[in-house]
Amino acid sequence: MRWLLVLIFLLPGAALANDWAALEEPGAMAIMRHALAPGTGDPASFEIGNCSTQRNLDDRGRAQARAIGAAFRERGIAFDRVLTSQWCRCRETAELLDLGAVSDAPPLNSFFQDRSTSASQTDQTRALIAEASEPMMLVTHQVNISALTGRFTRSGEVLVIRLDGDEIEILGSILIEP
Repeated sequence: MRWLLVLIFLLPGAALANDWAALEEPGAMAIMRHALAPGTGDPASFEIGNCSTQRNLDDRGRAQARAIGAAFRERGIAFDRVLTSQWCRCRETAELLDLGAVSDAPPLNSFFQDRSTSASQTDQTRALIAEASEPMMLVTHQVNISALTGRFTRSGEVLVIRLDGDEIEILGSILIEP
């Protein structure tokens, strides 16, 4: 039993897994790392808007995004706004979720290859959350989520968060495996 407790505390988010009730908390928002896209980072020839130059979702990633969206819809959860990074893997994830109208949000773009924009993009993302009048879904990258929340996320993991003053509070986590 002691090992189980140690494991729960060592695994990021293990104790928060599939906390659907967290979405009912006042001020709750969802922020998601894009679904499975094999590899790390993007090729040197990367271009926004040109998916052939980017790391993209594979069939498992597309299935994962559809399954996550279906799990939300089965619970009657939809969003008035789904904001996404302009990277193709995030946009495709957001569209396959089918949880609301999808719009680009440049602050959600990855800064994996250029960390110099981390602070400004994180501040802009925090401002997007602060200005929201209704719950929304944000689809972005692991580095962005880590900078905002201090938490590492797996591909397809959804964190349920709330802005508390200037700090982001993690209310729960949802992960649907493909």
